[in-house]
Amino acid sequence: MYLLLSILASTLIFIIFTLVGKYKINTLQTIVFNYFTAFSLGVISYSQPINTSEIIQSKWFYGAIGLGVLFISIFNVMALTAQRNGISVASVASKMSVIIPIIFGLFAYNESLGLQKAVGILLALVAVYLASVKKRSETGFALKGLWLPLLLFLGSGVIDTSIKYIETNFIPDGDIPIFSACIFMMAGLIGVGFISAKAIQKQFTFDKKAILSGFILGIVNYYSIYMLLKALDAENFESSTIFTVNNVAIVMLSTLVGLLFFKEKLSTKNWSGIAIAIISIILVTLA
Repeated sequence: MYLLLSILASTLIFIIFTLVGKYKINTLQTIVFNYFTAFSLGVISYSQPINTSEIIQSKWFYGAIGLGVLFISIFNVMALTAQRNGISVASVASKMSVIIPIIFGLFAYNESLGLQKAVGILLALVAVYLASVKKRSETGFALKGLWLPLLLFLGSGVIDTSIKYIETNFIPDGDIPIFSACIFMMAGLIGVGFISAKAIQKQFTFDKKAILSGFILGIVNYYSIYMLLKALDAENFESSTIFTVNNVAIVMLSTLVGLLFFKEKLSTKNWSGIAIAIISIILVTLA
C-alpha cells in the first residue's frame, strides 16, 4: 500500500509540473511554496514534541541539509524537463536512474541478485525506454536537449541512493516525518535565497497562482517521499525490488496519463514497453 501511494503521488508531480508550465505559473515560486507546505505536513505528522537542539544533533541532520540542496536543484531540473521535453521524457530520465541505487544496494548491503531479479531489472530499463521513446522531433532528444534529461537522471539516482543510505543507517522508525520535514525546510530556505537574489536584481514578480499550485504540489510531494520511506522500511522487500517496481510503475502510469489526458500518441514500441514493464515487475517482485 505504501509503495502504491508513492507511485501515485510521484506520477502526480509530473502532471502538476506540466500544468504549471501550460498555465504559465511561476515554477520557482511554486516549488518554494511546495516545500514549505511539505515542511508543515512533516511537522504535523510528527507525534513527538519537537526539540530543535535534538534535531540538530541527530545523526541524520546533515544528510537532510544535503538532500535539501539536491531536492530543490533536481526539482527545478525535473520541472524544466517536463515542460520542455514532455512528461514521458521527464519520467524516463528520472526513473531510469533506478540502476544507481540498485547497484549501490548490491555492494553496500550485500543484497541478492539472482538470475530472475537480474533479468527483471534489465527488462525494466528496456521497458522505461520503449514506453517513452518518441520521434526525435517530438521528444527534444536532440543532442542540444540531452543535458536536462542527463542531469535529471544522475541527480535522481543520487537522491534515491542517499535516501536509502540515510534511512538504513541513521533514521529511527519514528523520525521519518521530521526527517522529511527537515529536508523540505532546507530546500524551501534555499529557494527563498534564490527568490531574494532575483528580488535584489529586480527580476522578481510575485505570482499569486503559485500559492495554490505550490500548496497542491507540496501535499503530493510530501507523501511521495513519506510513502517511499515507509515502503523502504518494510522488512519483506529489498531496496532493489522497491526501487525497481516504484520507478517502472511511475513511468508506465505517466505514459498512460499522457495518452489519456494530454493526447500523447503511443507507438508500437510504447505498447511493447508497457508489456515488458509488467513482466519485469512480476519477475523482480517474485524473485
